[in-house]
Amino acid sequence: MPRTPIPQPQFLPMSRAEMDRLGWDALDVLLVTGDAYVDHPSFGAALLGRWLTAHGFRTGIAAQPRWDDPDAVAAMGRPRLFAGVTAGALDSMLAHYTAFRRKRSEDAYTPGGKAGARPNRASIVYANLVRRACPGLPVVLGGIEASLRRVSHYDFWSDSLRRSIVLDAKADAVLYGMAEHSLLALAEALEQGEDIAAALWDIPGAAFAVPGSASLEDALELPSHESIEAEPAQLVKATLLLERHVHQNRRAACQRSGERMVVLTAPGEGLEAEALDALYTLPFTRRAHPSYDKPVPAEAMMAGSLNIHRGCAGGCSFCTLALHQGRRIRSRSARSVLEEARALAGTRGFNGSVSDVGGPSANMWGAACTGDMASCARSSCLTPRLCRHFSARQRDFVSLLRSVSAVPGVRHVRVASGWRMDLGLADPEALGAMVREFTGGQAKVAPEHRAGHVLRLMRKPAFETFERFLKLFERESARAGKEQYVVPYLMSAFPGCTVRDMQELAAWLGGRGWRPDQVQCFIPLPGTAAAAMYYAGVDLEGRPIPVARGDAERRAQHDILAGQGGAEHAARREAIRKPAGAARAGGPRGDSPSRPGGRSPGQTGRGAGRNSGRNSGRGRKG
Repeated sequence: MPRTPIPQPQFLPMSRAEMDRLGWDALDVLLVTGDAYVDHPSFGAALLGRWLTAHGFRTGIAAQPRWDDPDAVAAMGRPRLFAGVTAGALDSMLAHYTAFRRKRSEDAYTPGGKAGARPNRASIVYANLVRRACPGLPVVLGGIEASLRRVSHYDFWSDSLRRSIVLDAKADAVLYGMAEHSLLALAEALEQGEDIAAALWDIPGAAFAVPGSASLEDALELPSHESIEAEPAQLVKATLLLERHVHQNRRAACQRSGERMVVLTAPGEGLEAEALDALYTLPFTRRAHPSYDKPVPAEAMMAGSLNIHRGCAGGCSFCTLALHQGRRIRSRSARSVLEEARALAGTRGFNGSVSDVGGPSANMWGAACTGDMASCARSSCLTPRLCRHFSARQRDFVSLLRSVSAVPGVRHVRVASGWRMDLGLADPEALGAMVREFTGGQAKVAPEHRAGHVLRLMRKPAFETFERFLKLFERESARAGKEQYVVPYLMSAFPGCTVRDMQELAAWLGGRGWRPDQVQCFIPLPGTAAAAMYYAGVDLEGRPIPVARGDAERRAQHDILAGQGGAEHAARREAIRKPAGAARAGGPRGDSPSRPGGRSPGQTGRGAGRNSGRNSGRGRKG
């Protein structure tokens, strides 16, 4: 039976004193996160905490607790039901190390922006901390770090195959993907006195361990951990099956590992329509918790942004989005987006600029599959060609942007989260309007490479798509009388890519007078098809491919575009200015955690945590 909603506090409590002021004698749920607490819907702990509170569960947050002190998570007392643990918006290893395994000095999700406030492999460390503080309390993992490690995976930082994080963390479960439904279902089941081991079978998007002797009817069985160790190409098979499991969303999956078996329930439908709209009407302050004496850089990054949809139909092989959020697009209504825009315009300190109206790929808002996804065998809705069942209404997106720009108090509206070029080119008139009216000087797109065989391995459109986009962008920028630039995301050292491939891309750029200021060196993120290809040295059909493995090989490819000294030095060089309407190579720093092997900000990956994207471990892409 649903509980009575609790009045939403200004901020969810982070201390016993705050609980006392709210009149809460105990928490129902504790959320432990590797991020600082910013009460904004782009931060998973804030989003899920307010969601649970809206459904009657008193929820507190332990943000970036000391991981050597159990009292850091016990300060508010033992929660009645369970603890949810997330590493935060970013995979903790990506947050700490560059593509060349150098220690980062900055963390945008920490007060003061200094790295080191969360541990390596934070999901495992925090789970152990909670068990020490509250013995016997159910512990569930979520967020991008745990979600992508829910089955056996290649770990770049240890250069090894690791088993499911459920087993390594000794957690009761991972609630993978966008976990509002699963988190609430778990809270309701435990409130009614159910045993967590029994309840998990009926919860969508749950991964948990059972004895290896167990058997499941009609389950999609992935290759076992031991078979992958013996034959690395089996990781490719396991990854493709996992992608199918998420996309088709119709049955359970399982994987054996030693004497245990990891069970994955189907991901479920996720929030959409009225429920998704309702989530964003919750009273977020959009500010960092007042206990912080230093600013949280990500607060300013997200302050003027509106997240309008979830999911990405692209299915890029290096990207975490489709595996975490799914390929099905779940969009907020125009009414909901405009309500948030009006609320944003009324907030203290709003400067009139909506910095981003977007999502994983901004121009997928309102897109839908008109076919039967439960039987779909495609790995991408967009490549090698646009699926005839995929409907993307580009003009509706332009209309939404215009409506946001008409909100009183809004002076500028920008799309900063990246566009999908092939979708945009399907409606040149709408794309032209986006270029003329909603480009804030730069348009972020992702050609990634030039070589056809590499693009096919990436599941990206042919390079000719990028060239067509450039012509349209230049024409429409000139038509608007604006000096604007294309920011093309480029990737080095991808599986299948050779030094010659990079040289040909460099020659193409040089022939146009472009010098890329930042180039992303590929990082094989756990759970992705690209990581499986890197580990096994084969493509998705099992054919051998060249792989740049050591740092010296990877650096050799990277420096062909990044220049002498690599990304660390290239990131400090001033960009070369180009004439109005022309493009330049550049963009976010190539080794930054926002695109450490992937793409960035968006409604963060979650389970008991946040969202995430691209090859980043977090959320938006183009």
